[in-house]
Amino acid sequence: MQELTSSGIGKRLVTRKLIAASDRDRSCFEGSDMEHLVVYLDVDGHPPATLENAFPLIAVAFSEEGEADLRERLALLGPLGTVPAVPMQRLDPVNKSDSFPLLRALTEGGVGRLARYSASITSELAILRRERETLLENYRALEDAFQARNWEPVSEVFSHDPYADPKDEGIGQLLAAAFVEQLLPISSLGVAGFALHLHSVPRTAGELVVVLSYLESGEGVAEWTVPYAQLVPNWNFFSLPRACGGAARTLRLRISATGPETIGLSLGYPIAGERYSARSELPHPDLDLRPLAFKVFTGLPGVKPARTPNMIAPSSLLEGQYTVDYRLAVSTLSQIADVSVTPIVPEFQTVRFLEHEHAVVCHPLSSGISAGAVSRAVEPGTISFSASAFIDHPEGQPAAVSFLIAPANSNARSEVAELARKGAAKPSAFFSGWREVSSSEVVNINIQLDEPARGPMDLMILSRAVTDSVDFSWLKVSGFRLVKQFTEAADVQ
Repeated sequence: MQELTSSGIGKRLVTRKLIAASDRDRSCFEGSDMEHLVVYLDVDGHPPATLENAFPLIAVAFSEEGEADLRERLALLGPLGTVPAVPMQRLDPVNKSDSFPLLRALTEGGVGRLARYSASITSELAILRRERETLLENYRALEDAFQARNWEPVSEVFSHDPYADPKDEGIGQLLAAAFVEQLLPISSLGVAGFALHLHSVPRTAGELVVVLSYLESGEGVAEWTVPYAQLVPNWNFFSLPRACGGAARTLRLRISATGPETIGLSLGYPIAGERYSARSELPHPDLDLRPLAFKVFTGLPGVKPARTPNMIAPSSLLEGQYTVDYRLAVSTLSQIADVSVTPIVPEFQTVRFLEHEHAVVCHPLSSGISAGAVSRAVEPGTISFSASAFIDHPEGQPAAVSFLIAPANSNARSEVAELARKGAAKPSAFFSGWREVSSSEVVNINIQLDEPARGPMDLMILSRAVTDSVDFSWLKVSGFRLVKQFTEAADVQ
């Protein structure tokens, strides 16, 4: 019984046929425990078309006709170039019950495992060869296009047209909660800018953040922080002050967004290369082998390509710097603690984390400061911090919001009390200043540190009243984006 059970398990585990035989000897294998391992080579005079999931380890014949036919069929496998020479073994059909255990030991033992492993390697090599040929064809087409149009001030050398799939769920929330990354499949040499396609742009406040860097070294090139008001639902050209030079390297785009409404970043048609499809730290079905819709231009920097409605200059240059964007994880934000300094005892929870929105609520009170602290949220090397805030109620009264970054393990309530008493933070802390927020607009708050944080720091979110009423003043803060900046490549992880 145990032997039969093991045999059944073995049959389910086999995914490749490892024994070749002639169709003339099919009856010798039918009904045996070896049948699931046999691939029968056709006798129609053509190369076999049934080698899918097959990697012949040995050829077996039980008759002279089968042996002759099998030798003829095996000769047709040579031009494939992916199957090694298969040894031929002639067996006596009378004693096949003694031969089958030896064949089973061969296919299920070490040699069989090695054959299955070799078959998987062969399949991967075939896929890589096809992708290499496609890539070389694309590069030749790019080279021909560039040589034909290099007289223009700015030339388009690569593009992915936008493609709206009816099943698209949209990646707007992905931009707000994480980021989308795209490699540009051309050499960086001579690149003067790129264009991104947006199928919709919110009319509310918010920003699109685009960072261009080199993949191999991690060195930054430039960053664009663009308010939604400067974008159009079409191609938007992001220009460089000077074209990329030096050694040919791979360019990487990292895109994120802030604001209560999501921006419509377009995706292109599905492609075969996983490496050059868009990706993110969070899974999303629309990013499955689909790139962003983008265009790459070479030529004179600062010249707007024809047929693009706008040109956007970088908000900062990152030459010689290495940047790493990161978002506050859900597990980190969920640890927010109430450190409010107020004489009022509220009847409701003023500070809490909204897990389904990756946001923090910090409701002000009529007196004092409502505050929430996230311990060790800011990583060493952080140079800037940004987030968006708004009142999440149509009748909500306005409030003031600010951020405070203090050394790790400091007394958060004491830091807030110092700010409430003196109106300024301690010298060891960083204070963003107060910004008024209403229900009709979104406010983006940014903190630029004088120097990168030397160690982990605590983040505090603060709110206070600006009028006599705080009714429905549900202040919601989201889109926590932090940037680490380095000057040494060894520091980049």
